[in-house]
Amino acid sequence: MTTASETELSALLKKLKNFSASGGGFAEAVGGIQAAAEASKALDKKTHELIALAVAVTTRCSGCIAIHAAEAKKSGATDEEVIAALGTAIALNAGAAYVYSAQALEAFQKS
Repeated sequence: MTTASETELSALLKKLKNFSASGGGFAEAVGGIQAAAEASKALDKKTHELIALAVAVTTRCSGCIAIHAAEAKKSGATDEEVIAALGTAIALNAGAAYVYSAQALEAFQKS
């Protein structure tokens, strides 16, 4: 049985394939960046995908979340590891909001 997330991922991959076929070289460029990120063997595949998943959350990229969630699962990530990575994303976003809040207050006070 196909799950909703598998259906979403399949639809996304079809859209990306269509965009790639349209030319412009953008898909190849993105693929090159991805290959470069994976070329270093300093991180194993699972760690790479856990980081990618957390970054996908912080950048609010639903397609990236679908892709990297599936890749993290294929790489053997556990629920506990994914939750820890996502907790880091939550903390980072909270930290960013805190920093921006301090800057906003300063801007307000200087106005």
